[in-house]
Amino acid sequence: MAAIWMNGAMVRAAAEDFPHRTIKIVVPVPPGPLLDVVPRIIAEKLSAKWSIAVIVENRPGAAQNLGAEAVARSDPDGYTLLASPPGPLVVSGHLRSKLSFDPDAFVPVSLMVKLPTVLVVNPKVPASNLGELLAYAKANPGKLTFGSPGTGSTPHLATEQLMQAAGIRMVHVPYQGMAPAMNDLIGGHIDMMIDLYGNVAGNIKEGKLKLLAVTTPARLRQEPTVPTISESVPGFAHEEWFAMVAPPKTPDATTAKLSAAIAEVLARPDVAGRLADLSAEPVGGTPDETSAFIKAESVRWKRLIDATGLRID
Repeated sequence: MAAIWMNGAMVRAAAEDFPHRTIKIVVPVPPGPLLDVVPRIIAEKLSAKWSIAVIVENRPGAAQNLGAEAVARSDPDGYTLLASPPGPLVVSGHLRSKLSFDPDAFVPVSLMVKLPTVLVVNPKVPASNLGELLAYAKANPGKLTFGSPGTGSTPHLATEQLMQAAGIRMVHVPYQGMAPAMNDLIGGHIDMMIDLYGNVAGNIKEGKLKLLAVTTPARLRQEPTVPTISESVPGFAHEEWFAMVAPPKTPDATTAKLSAAIAEVLARPDVAGRLADLSAEPVGGTPDETSAFIKAESVRWKRLIDATGLRID
């Protein structure tokens, strides 16, 4: 009993002393994309707030699961964190029969941002709006192709959801990441793709891609004349998000301190401005709120994956 009391006292003391040394944020993608940029903005501000080093370490691979595995095996002390898109947290566990970590065991810290996604096509596609695209796809089943950063990725699954809801059939072309998929879309080797608005806004402006619809429940402030998919396909909605989580068994006091600090950073006008330039909406939230959100997303993705019958072994 004394040992248990001492262990509890040590945990509380460590949480009260947190943070006093370098914090590492693991990002499960290569440097460059939005998922890499957003944690770096947060890391910069946390480092200044606490006068310690807060670094970002890129650990890409295995459909973003390599970085998640590394964090899952880390000490539960708050000094190693995972900045994650939906994949490792709410998708992989439903797609794969074998995972080297338990997605449900991570301790939620904060929902960092939400990011709108859009449906874009190569200009050669014979459709000037979503209705024409869906009509063409119905009249020509299997003729249109769509790209994604890999089988089981959220852009892939979101397009599967669209095909189911709209009653159309297109051919999936998976790539090793979004960059090569985008290159082939612009080059006309594939026809369409769902991607982050922040990733494609420049190509839309330059005429390299046609923007047909947004996938979010409401129209985008940046593109008020572009309809949502749900205006033609009722009930369809999709948007990306990034969350911060800690290794299993990280103390509540530590995650609460991290969450409050991240919320404070996200509320700063300069940070909000930088995120707005990336078409990212700052969110924040307590660990409990983040946990509820992640659980709801897990249920949603499981329902879709079960409906498609898709499995990766």
